[in-house]
Amino acid sequence: MPVKSGEDWKVVVPRRGKQRRKRNNPKIETIGKAPWAPTDIETDPVKESKLMQKILLCINTLENSKFYSTILNQIQTPQILSYFTSVLASEPKMQMVIYGIGSIDSYETPRLQLALAVLIKRKFDWIGDIEVFDPVLSKTESNVLEALGCSVMSVNEQGRRQVVKPTMFFMPHCEAMLYDNLLQANWKAEFLNHIVLFGNSFEKYAESILEFKNLTSFDNSVNHLLTIQRFSVEAKIEIVSDEYFRPFHDSSWHFFNVDQDMDLELKVH
Repeated sequence: MPVKSGEDWKVVVPRRGKQRRKRNNPKIETIGKAPWAPTDIETDPVKESKLMQKILLCINTLENSKFYSTILNQIQTPQILSYFTSVLASEPKMQMVIYGIGSIDSYETPRLQLALAVLIKRKFDWIGDIEVFDPVLSKTESNVLEALGCSVMSVNEQGRRQVVKPTMFFMPHCEAMLYDNLLQANWKAEFLNHIVLFGNSFEKYAESILEFKNLTSFDNSVNHLLTIQRFSVEAKIEIVSDEYFRPFHDSSWHFFNVDQDMDLELKVH
């Protein structure tokens, strides 16, 4: 799942060590889904109330920011709106899935990221239900998310949800292999064309991965991410104020346009 150091994100490349000893085959398809529940079972109404107040403050602050108005303007430009419309096709709603939000109790960065997701849903009536997952979520955080109208998943999908209807995956600052898991699970035109992805710039990832490739061993575990750039449009998020740099720097909207007869053969790096 995502690697968050509280505030910043980083590219995570395969390393020799505990992670690789857990499986014989280094390919990511060996990773499965698993039931999940918060490790803590205690609920604390006072703590939940304080966390809700912090999130509502983030929502209010973001809603009145120039950064948020810039995001709205971007979504509503004819070109970007046409991409969303294409993904929706004849469906009235696009569900939202949030992977890797991190600890919304411990850090402001994930609270601001969550605030943006909530505000987007409130603004656009074609955004449907929100589902959230991160293995670090506590019982308190899960309760607050549900009070905000989100559903917390009971299964760790490892990012491997195959879409059956239009879906926005909201994944700011996740590690490269989580994006690759998602792409691999949907590696057909009929699935990819039903996805909108908000996350780190794939262009930036490709640059960083190629840089790391020259420094470390590299097992081609993010080839879907590197290949999909040939079939996607990336609309970068403009950071117009410093306070939103950490939550959203190097972020982009990703839209996929894959013809049924296109060759999706993976690029080997």
